[in-house]
Amino acid sequence: MKVLVVNDDGIESIGLKLLVEKLIPYAEEIMVVAPTYEQSAQSHSLTVRRGIKLTNHEPLLDRIKTYSIDGSPADCVKFAYNHLKYDFDIVFSGVNNGLNLGDDIIYSGTVAGASEAAFMHRKGIAFSSPKNDFSGFVKYFDQIMDYLLKSKVYQNSLVLNINIPTVAKGINITHQGHHPYNTEFVLKDDNLFYSIGKYDEIENDENSDIFSFNAGYISITPVTVNRTDLTSFKDNHELIKF
Repeated sequence: MKVLVVNDDGIESIGLKLLVEKLIPYAEEIMVVAPTYEQSAQSHSLTVRRGIKLTNHEPLLDRIKTYSIDGSPADCVKFAYNHLKYDFDIVFSGVNNGLNLGDDIIYSGTVAGASEAAFMHRKGIAFSSPKNDFSGFVKYFDQIMDYLLKSKVYQNSLVLNINIPTVAKGINITHQGHHPYNTEFVLKDDNLFYSIGKYDEIENDENSDIFSFNAGYISITPVTVNRTDLTSFKDNHELIKF
């Protein structure tokens, strides 16, 4: 398969190189297009009102074309496909330095990089690890790939969000959980306000990504770019139209 690798931590991140290293045995071709600078929590933003600078880097690993642009993860996917004319089969995004569970999925640039592939009718997979600890990713990546390539969840899904603990009991297919942020804005010496967020601890059901990860499992969550509330739609779409 032809693989595009993106991330939101930037071209210099450790997780990016680790992901490329692990993908080499699975890919016939790999291209890297990553943000020049960190783009964490940029969600699915696009650069539309300024120009984008392209930088051609030395291969990240042997003969792998490596570029960066001063844009978002979603920009990276669009740029690779539309400008660099790289007709990839799948986007791998990450490995993110920090988890993307529950509400994080909405804000995550890592998940957005994988999700952008869905607009092009390609698959996307986002990988995230605990902060400053990629050991679980290195340890379990091959097991995850072996599982995915044989599984219905890979065959039937366009986008997967995967969070990997340091020590894993196994793999669970999960749904997006919920952990709202308790956000404060703190004024610092430079006279600027800085956002400081902490999770509010609430109960999540055992099939959620949050519960599963906290119980020691690799969480694989199928996600979609269609934000329609399907329950509400089914309940209301036959109402009288004016």
